[in-house]
Amino acid sequence: MGRLDALRQLNLIKWLREERQSRKLSLFIVFVALLLDNMLLTVVVPIIPSYLYNLDESTDVTVKNNTLSQQGPPAAFHSIVSLYDNTIRSPGSNATVRATDVVPSPPAATGLPDNSSECPQSTSKLLDENVKVGMLFASKATVQLITNPFIGPLTNRIGYQLPIFAGFCIMFVSTIMFAFSSSYTLLFLARSMQGVGSSCSSVAGMGMLASVYTDDEERGHAIGIALGGLAMGVLVGPPFGSVMYEFVGKTAPFLILAFLALFDGALQLIVLQPTKVEPESQKGTPLLTLMKDPYIIIAAGAICFGNMAIAMLEPTLPIWMMETMCARKWQLGVAFLPASISYLIGTYIFGTLAHKMGRWLCALIGITVVGISVICVPLAKDIYGLIVPNFGVGFAIGMVDSSMMPIMGYLVDLRHVSVYGSVYAIADVAFCMGFALGPSIGGAIAESIGFPWLMTIIGIVDISFAPLCLFLRNPPGQEEKIAILMDTNCSMKTRSYSTQGTYYQGENMDPEYDDYD
Repeated sequence: MGRLDALRQLNLIKWLREERQSRKLSLFIVFVALLLDNMLLTVVVPIIPSYLYNLDESTDVTVKNNTLSQQGPPAAFHSIVSLYDNTIRSPGSNATVRATDVVPSPPAATGLPDNSSECPQSTSKLLDENVKVGMLFASKATVQLITNPFIGPLTNRIGYQLPIFAGFCIMFVSTIMFAFSSSYTLLFLARSMQGVGSSCSSVAGMGMLASVYTDDEERGHAIGIALGGLAMGVLVGPPFGSVMYEFVGKTAPFLILAFLALFDGALQLIVLQPTKVEPESQKGTPLLTLMKDPYIIIAAGAICFGNMAIAMLEPTLPIWMMETMCARKWQLGVAFLPASISYLIGTYIFGTLAHKMGRWLCALIGITVVGISVICVPLAKDIYGLIVPNFGVGFAIGMVDSSMMPIMGYLVDLRHVSVYGSVYAIADVAFCMGFALGPSIGGAIAESIGFPWLMTIIGIVDISFAPLCLFLRNPPGQEEKIAILMDTNCSMKTRSYSTQGTYYQGENMDPEYDDYD
C-alpha cells in the first residue's frame, strides 16, 4: 500500500506540473490565496475585542490584588459561610440564615437582560476598547496601503509568481504570531505583517488573472470566482473564530489556518515555480498616470466606500452587541454570518450578470443598498434583528466588488497599456483605504457620539457617492488603440477594444459589437 500511495502522489505532482500553464489552476491558486488571507483577516473579528477586554480585566485584577496585599489583611469578615450546614453567620450577631433561603433578584428586577452573566463588568472600559480594537484592525490595511504602490510596479518587472509566494510566506509567519501572541503589541505587529503578505497576494493574484483571462466577459467571470474565495474567507472567518475561541481557545483557529497555508504554499511551489522571474513583455503605464485617470479614480472610490461600511462594522459591532445585547462570544462572530453568505452569493451572481446589465449600474445599486442597510443596523434589538441589514450589506458589497474589479482591467485595456499590476495595486489601495480609515475613524466616532450615529454617517456617505458611477457608463477610449493582451506569439484569441466596438485579434476578424454599459 505504501508504494501505491507514493505512486499516486507522484502521478499527482506530475499532472500538476504538466498542467502548469492551465488558467484554471492559476485561478484556483488565487482563489485559495484570497480565501486564506481573508479568513485570517476576519477570524480575529470576534476574538480580539473580547480577548483584549479580558486581558485588560485580568491586568486590573492583578494590580488590585497586589495593592490589597501591600495594605495587609482585611480587618474583619462581613459574613462567614459554613460549608458544614450551608448557613451564613454574621460576626457579632447570633442570627443565622440558610444560603438556600437567600433568593436572588430576577434579571428583570435589576434591569439586566436574561443573559446578564455575559454582560461586561465595566461599560466605560468597554467603550475605551473601541479605539484600541479599531487601531489594531486598521494596522493591516494601513501597511497594505503603503506597500501596494511598490508591489504593482514590481510585478511588471519580475512577474506575478514570486510576489504571490512571498505573500504566502509572510502570511504564514503572521498566522503563527497571532496564535502565540499574548500582548497588544505583538498582536499589532502580527496584524501589520499580514498587510505586507496580503498586498503581495492580492495585487499579484488579480494581475495574473487579468493577464491570462483576456476576454472581458471571461475576465469578469474569473475575477468573480476569485472574489468568491475572498467571500468564503469572510464567510467562514468570524463564526469559525468565535466558535473555536469559545470552546477551544485563542490558539487553535490560527494553527488550523497555518496548516491550510502550508498546503497553498506547496501548491504554489509545484505549479507556479516562484523561483523563475518572468517580466511583462511590454512596459506598463506609470502608476501616477493611472492615478490621474478620473474613471479609474471613480471605480477605486466605489471599492473604497463600499468596503468602508463593513470595515467600520467589524470592530464596533461586536462591542455594541456586548454593550446593548450582552452577547456571548460565539454570537459576536455569528452576527456577521448573513453578510458573509450574501457576499458570497452576490459575487457569484454578479460576476457574470454585471457584464450583461452594465457594471456601472450594478455598482450604483450596490453602493446605494450598502448605505441603506448600514443605517438600519442600529435598529436591531437582538442578534436576530441584525440578519436582514447585515445580509443587505454583504450582498450589496458583493455587487460592487464583482463589477468594479473587472472594470479596472477594462479601463486599462481601453485607455492605457494592457499591463495590470499597477491598476490592481490601485484597486487594492482603494480596498485598503476602506479597511484602514473604517476601523480607525469608526472606533473614534463610535466612542465619541455612539454606534448609531456612526452607521448613519457612513450610510449617507455611500448614498451620496453612488451617482458618480454614472460616469462609468461609457468611458472614452483612445482612438484606434489595440490592446496587446497577450504575447504576439501566443495563438490564443484575444479581444481588443475601441470606442466603436470590440473585435477579436486572431484568425477571425469579424467585428463583434458589445455594449459595456
